[in-house]
Amino acid sequence: MARKTVLVCDSCGKEVDESRGATLRITYADARRGAKQADLCDDCAGKMPGQPAARRGRRPKSAAAAA
Repeated sequence: MARKTVLVCDSCGKEVDESRGATLRITYADARRGAKQADLCDDCAGKMPGQPAARRGRRPKSAAAAA
């Protein structure tokens, strides 16, 4: 018997399609409080506040030559 994992948005309750969701992780500055994590659909993830984070590592050669 096969099992299927169904991902549900924690904000609106809709089922999230495969590879169409996001995970929001909140870590507190006070380490004793731990962390919280929420699974979100694309619509709810787009409504969340915050700034896009810069990607780590070197830029690819083609982008580095152009800049």
